[in-house]
Amino acid sequence: MRQKEISLNIQPINPLDDQDEEHILTSWNTPLREDAFAVSDDEKVEQIEKRFREIMEILGLDLNDDSLKGTPRRVAKMYVKEVFSGLNPKNKPQARLFENKYKYDQMLVEKDITFYSHCEHHFVPIYGKAHVGYFSNGKVIGLSKINRIVQYFAKRPQVQERLTVQIGKELQRILGTESVAVVMDANHMCVASRGVGDTNSKTGTAFFGGKFEEENTRREFLNYINSK
Repeated sequence: MRQKEISLNIQPINPLDDQDEEHILTSWNTPLREDAFAVSDDEKVEQIEKRFREIMEILGLDLNDDSLKGTPRRVAKMYVKEVFSGLNPKNKPQARLFENKYKYDQMLVEKDITFYSHCEHHFVPIYGKAHVGYFSNGKVIGLSKINRIVQYFAKRPQVQERLTVQIGKELQRILGTESVAVVMDANHMCVASRGVGDTNSKTGTAFFGGKFEEENTRREFLNYINSK
């Protein structure tokens, strides 16, 4: 089967533009209250467990059933310790840089990074592939750290546009260069499993900085990530 190419018509995004009446992107930073970490993760698990139990009871589920009685605890731990662990800055990957001893001055690309996130509008999964490229400014980053940075920002309630920009800006900061590119191609379960129920559509977003703003460089990057 021929691999589907990622072809994007990139338009400037105004973060204050309404995507529609229910989908409003207000900031490239994840909206967090100032007291977001006033309580410990363990306390958050306890509070979420209690409230999720209430949700299940409102839905009419019998929590005395062997299959269901542990669900509130499992969901609470999953939220805090796993799928939303990227909300807590203490979990941010510590990226170590290395001297570019080989004097490699061409584009470096890591593609097909699998990521899982959750739509902040319905708390259902977003999943897909991220493709990252950069030009060294004298330093290089370990390849696994690129994956970890993608995963860190994905593990929080997200919109794909924000996720793409957060990864791009973080890599620019770490690498000390504007020449960073990020392309994300994702499935949204809020589209596939509810609402319009379209299981075939995908969403593409991109972040291009520095040399990647040049048409030839951007085309080279897109051609590479579309190659087998």
